[in-house]
Amino acid sequence: MRGAILKSVVVLTAVVLLPGFGLAQGNPAKGKDLYTKHCAGCHGPTGKGDGPAAAALTPKPTDFTNRAYMTGLKDQYLFDLVQKGGAALGKSPLLPPFGSKLKDGEIRDVIAYIKTLAK
Repeated sequence: MRGAILKSVVVLTAVVLLPGFGLAQGNPAKGKDLYTKHCAGCHGPTGKGDGPAAAALTPKPTDFTNRAYMTGLKDQYLFDLVQKGGAALGKSPLLPPFGSKLKDGEIRDVIAYIKTLAK
């Protein structure tokens, strides 16, 4: 019994203290506002990759409503992509790094919102 309690305390401590451990715990409502401000211009208001700037971009922005594609992406990958930009991960250099504009929690909020678009 005592060992189970200790194990629970260790797991709870890890969840609270380890950065990135609960990465998907963003707030989609907050993320929607940030998405509208920073992402919708290219990815579109509903995430289909059809924002006003998309017509001039090659490659085209990702369609976040493509559930099959989005399901295969890990939260940490999405976090790194938003924070560091496309070029840092071998993707389009047209995706700028948002790490200097958004705090880590805000990036998690955007990811949480983007994931709702694929459902």
